This record gives sequence, C-alpha cells and structure tokens, in this order.
Amino acid sequence: MRALRYAFDEAVASLGRGWHSGLLSTATIALALFVLGGFLIVTANLERLGAEWSGAAEMSVYLRDDVTEAQRQSIDAALAPSRVVAAHEYVSKAEALARFKRTFGDLATAIDTLGDNPLPASFEVRLRPGPAAAEGLESLGRRLQQVPGVVDVRYDRQWLDRLLSAVAIIRGAGLVLGSVLTFAAALTVANVVRLALYTRRDELNIMQLVGAPQVYVRGPFVMEGMLQGGIGAALALAGLAAAFLALRARYLVPLASAINLTSVHFLPLSLCVLLVAGGMAVGCLGGLVAAWKS
Repeated sequence: MRALRYAFDEAVASLGRGWHSGLLSTATIALALFVLGGFLIVTANLERLGAEWSGAAEMSVYLRDDVTEAQRQSIDAALAPSRVVAAHEYVSKAEALARFKRTFGDLATAIDTLGDNPLPASFEVRLRPGPAAAEGLESLGRRLQQVPGVVDVRYDRQWLDRLLSAVAIIRGAGLVLGSVLTFAAALTVANVVRLALYTRRDELNIMQLVGAPQVYVRGPFVMEGMLQGGIGAALALAGLAAAFLALRARYLVPLASAINLTSVHFLPLSLCVLLVAGGMAVGCLGGLVAAWKS
C-alpha cells in the first residue's frame, strides 16, 4: 500500500512537471476513445432499432384488382398462424385509400383527381421474431408469389437484414479505427513516460545503487501512464456526452422518430466504466513499455 501511495504521488508530481508532453498523450488517448465511443453509440442504437423492427416486422401481400373471393380465401388460408406468421389482417381498397389520406393529408386531393382508387387491397401480416421465423420467411414469400390473385409480396425482413449488415460493417470499421488510434496512443504514452524517466535518470540510478525495490523505481512511471489513460478516457466520455446532448434535441430525436426508434440512448454505465478501464489499461501498457525498456 505504501508503494502504491508513493507511485501515485510521484506520478502526479511528474505529470505536473511535464504537463506539456503529458497533454499530448492524454489528448491522443481521449481522441482514440472518443472515436471508439462514438461508434459504440451508433452501433448500440442501430442494434436497438433492429430489435424493435424485428418485434414489429410485417409482410404485405398485395392483391390484384380482379382477385376473386375464392382466391382471397385461399390467400387467407395460406396466412394462417404458423412458426412464421403471428397474425394477419385484410385491408380492402377502400380502407387502403382512407389510410393513405390520413397519413398523407397533403396528397389527398391529388389522389382524388386520379378517379378510380389506384391502391390495391392487401393482407398485412405480422411476423414472429426469432431465427426460426427468419428461416421460413423466404419460402413463405415464394409460395405466396405463386398463389393466384397475388400481385406482389413485400416484407420488412429484407430491410432488417440490410440493417444488421450495416451494423456489422460500422462496428468493424469502428474497431479497426479505434485499435489503430489506441495503438498510437499507447506509443505516445510510452514516449512521454520515457522522457520523464530520462529526466530523473541520475536519481533512479542512485535508488538502484542503494537497493530500492523496482516497484519504487519503475512504479511511478507505470502509474503516470495509467493516470494519463484514465484522464484521457474521462475527457473522451465528457466530450461524447456533450456532443450527444448538443445533437440530441435538434437532430437525434427527429431522426429516431423518422425511423420508428423509441429513443436514442447514450452509452450504458457498464460501457462507460469499460472505456475508462480501457484507457487506464492503454496508459498502463505505455508506462510498462517505457519503464521496461529504459
């Protein structure tokens, strides 16, 4: 405990003496974690969007205008509840037109000028979430395309697959960029700590000659790197929170409403703690490299 206290006090004093160079390494760590945290916020909210869309996924089966009652009943039977279909509802041409006018009031007069109702009747199908339903969805869509009276089949799962692919790409790009910046931050910390070590080289040589334990000789420099990493991570979280709050009301909330996301969330507490711990680990690694090689 005494060695830890000594290392902490010496690290704080060293940071005070060389704050110009320490500021560079701290800023590098803050930038690396700011970028990584930004990607984490984006991917976490996109994953929530995918989960919400998956829970409300629907299939639309559009019917021909000349569909017969027998054909409609056949389609209705094909959409009976199963491992893919949770429920379905028939929407007539008149109901489709009324919905369109409610949703797009500005276009109501324009569609009235067309004369006959151009919107088709359809079945709105509520899909079950989960991988089992996803596996049978394609075959159900192909079957329905072959049923007489069906003109087209559209389903949300296609958009979900694209969304999940986009999330994977964004997460991968964030991890690669974050890893590169983190490596650069570790090297910066190592160089800054090495400079601090060289300025006290004579003092350290005397300590080694009198038999001081290595934890007292090298420990302060490892602690200095850890403090730089922790401060950098705290600055990154503060920057992320400030940017999130500044953009939330003006851009993020309207965007969430437009894509049917209930709300946009900041990073959970567990990820914030992991970011701080990761920053301290990066700084500690840089301090270890500098102390070991000097």
